[in-house]
Order: sequence, then structure tokens, then C-alpha cells
Amino acid sequence: MTLTIENERPEDFRIVKELIKRAFWNVNFPGCNEHYLAHHLRTQKDFVPELDFVLKFNGQIIASIMYTKSRLVDENGNEKTVLTFGPLGVLPEYQRRGYGKRLLEYSLEKATELGYEAVVIFGNPENYVSSGFKSCKKYNVSLDNGEYPVPLLVNELKESALSGKKWTYKESAAYAIDPKGFADFDKDFTQMEKGWLPGQELFYIYSNSRLR
Repeated sequence: MTLTIENERPEDFRIVKELIKRAFWNVNFPGCNEHYLAHHLRTQKDFVPELDFVLKFNGQIIASIMYTKSRLVDENGNEKTVLTFGPLGVLPEYQRRGYGKRLLEYSLEKATELGYEAVVIFGNPENYVSSGFKSCKKYNVSLDNGEYPVPLLVNELKESALSGKKWTYKESAAYAIDPKGFADFDKDFTQMEKGWLPGQELFYIYSNSRLR
């Protein structure tokens, strides 16, 4: 068994989009659009190609992760550039074996080496707390409306980088995709049946939960 982690190359783009579609299909809602998002992110100014990785198992790409820059703004209007990752996808037949976690933690090490001080994401806490992510409220990071969503998670890569301030998270505009273009984009991919899975209810609960 050989596992390698490499930067994604142009010849990997199509493979990764197919992987992401399979990884996210029917997970959060019937169908998915994460492969469309991945296609869009590569064209955006906030995309970080140095942190665009694939994990290979015996030469086959089985997982991928992408990062963009985002911002935290303190109460005085001072900004700090941080990172957001996603999509992080693993082929279904390789999920729950630790490959996604291995790829994530490798990418966090590289992000630290590049000088980034924090990563902020929206994600299922059950998937990410074991890799150092904590509730946004512990770092006083909220949305514009002052709310602390349960799935808003923070990983402080540099100790005390966020301490002593109240922060507002500003997600990159790169994550805003035009839904009108999705149908034409998806026609070129293997068509799969939409359906309901129990995890979609968990996604709904987390997405609509807030901390006080």
C-alpha cells in the first residue's frame, strides 16, 4: 500500500470533480453541487493553489482538499487574513478509514508553514474536532449578525493569534456560485439518482443551530 499527498495538477481537475460529486452526492441534500463549486473556486483570486492537494492510494486519487483565503475583522475594523477549506472529499469506498483526516492534517501543517494563523470553516463538528477545530464561540468569532452558528468552527494554527478580540467572519466571495450555470455544467458528468439519507437531517439541524 502506497499513500502519497501531492499538489493537484491540471490533469487531475476532471478526476477530482468526479470524485467530489461521488463524495457529496445525497450527503447534505438530494444531489450535490460541490463539484461545481470546485470548478468555480480554481478561477477565483482568493483560491490558494499551494494548498490544493490530492491524496493518492496506490497511484489513484481518492481524496482532495481545496483552500481559499477569507477574513476576520475585529471591532476596530482591523482585518486578519485566514483560511477556509472546502470541498474536502473522499471517494465513498474509502470513507471512514482516516484518509480525509490524514489529508486535512497534512494541509494544516502546510498552511502553518506558509504563515497562516487560523482556519475557519462551516462543517460538521463531529468530523473536525479531532483535528483541532473548536467552536467559533471559544474564539469569539461570529457572523455579521452576531450569531455563533454551531457548524462555524475555528482552528488556531498560531497560539493566541485570535485572543483578546471580538471577530466577525467574512467568507470569501469565491464561495458564491451562480446556480443558473449548474445544470449545463453537470450534464457532462455521470448522472446519479437523487435521494434522501438520514445525514441530510443532521445537516439541517446543525445548519440551523446557534450557540448562546
